[in-house]
Formats: sequence, structure tokens, C-alpha cells
Amino acid sequence: MIATWPCPGPHGQSEEYALALDRDRPRRLLIVPALFDEANRMRRMLVDMMRLLDQAGIDTFLPDLPGCNESLQDFTAQSLHGWRSAMLIAARHFRASEVLAVRGGALVYPNAMPGWVLEPAKGTSILRQMIRARVIAAREAGEHEDSADLLERGRTEGLELAGWRCGASLIAGLEHAMPEIEGQRLIAQSELGGGGGLWLRAEPAAAPAQSAALARIIAG
Repeated sequence: MIATWPCPGPHGQSEEYALALDRDRPRRLLIVPALFDEANRMRRMLVDMMRLLDQAGIDTFLPDLPGCNESLQDFTAQSLHGWRSAMLIAARHFRASEVLAVRGGALVYPNAMPGWVLEPAKGTSILRQMIRARVIAAREAGEHEDSADLLERGRTEGLELAGWRCGASLIAGLEHAMPEIEGQRLIAQSELGGGGGLWLRAEPAAAPAQSAALARIIAG
């Protein structure tokens, strides 16, 4: 089921979308997705987990980050601060009782809430990987780009990275962002069984065993 929630953005308020399995039950889980392409690679696994949690009596909500997927907001205007504010608003709107932050979602989730963090990623690691991918793509095209020069330009002008037009505010935020874990339970990928992290795969994929293991951790 698709739900909407009101979210202020750089150019005014918009209606943002979330996948919701909501039966008005006491336990209500907000899922803060991974960032950039990792979110796409892991979405199927999280949706399958949501269905399992629905069977276990837990309502779940997976919102789009503003500027991503079906959002009407401009991606180039986004920042980590804006995403943090948006996820807090989503948590309040859906009356979430718990939160699950996934990978880079740990940089923008409401960390005052109880819950879980799956393999948190540092902002600098995410940014470095995306810049490295751009440098490699340029080299394969017979061009030369330098990582340090790209980062310097990104701080003031923004950068196109892996198909995402990142504004200067987002680049600057990622460069120094660290996950803030405030008592949430850390979940290691090894707890979800074999197959490795889905964020490492080239294409989105289902992982029924991982979905089931994650659902068991949260339901338990």
C-alpha cells in the first residue's frame, strides 16, 4: 500500500510517498533506507521483510527520501540535514514506535528512537566509493579525472556521481558524516546468513533468507 506524508523541502512543502503495511497496531516500524543506488539494490529484501513483519503483527513504513524515487522534490537541493528532518517528520506522521536504519540511512535516521541499525556506513566511505566509480568510468572513456580535484569542486559546485546530481551541501555533509548510534542494536550482515550484503551486488535482487532473518531479529 502506498501512503503519503507531508514534508517541507527547500522549495516548499510536498507530499512524499512511503510503502506502508499499516493496520494501526502498537508496534510501528519506520525503515530508513540506504542511500543512492544501495537503496535500490536492497529495496526488494526490505519489502519482503515488511510482509513477514506484517504477519508477525508489526506495522511497517518505508518512506522515500526527498528527491529520490517518486519524490517531487529536486534531488540537487537535498542535504543530509534535510533528510534527517524529513525522516523525523515521517516518524511522527506515521506514529512510529521503532526505527530500522539501513547502511547510509544511519546518517539520517531519528536516532532518539529505539530500534536497529543494519551495517551502518560512514559518509566518507559512501562519497569515496562514488568518486572512485566516476574516476574509473572516466579512465575507461579515455579521460582523466583526479579524486582530490573532484572532491574540491564538489564542495562548492556539487558533482554528478553515479547518475546522481549531488549538490554542494550534500557533498559537504557526506564528507564528514558519521553514524550516530544512541543505544540502537547493531545488526551485522553475518547475522542474516550467507550471500553477502545486497548493497554490493550490481543489480537489485531478492534474498528471502536474509529478509526472514532480519524479520526474526526485529519481531523477537
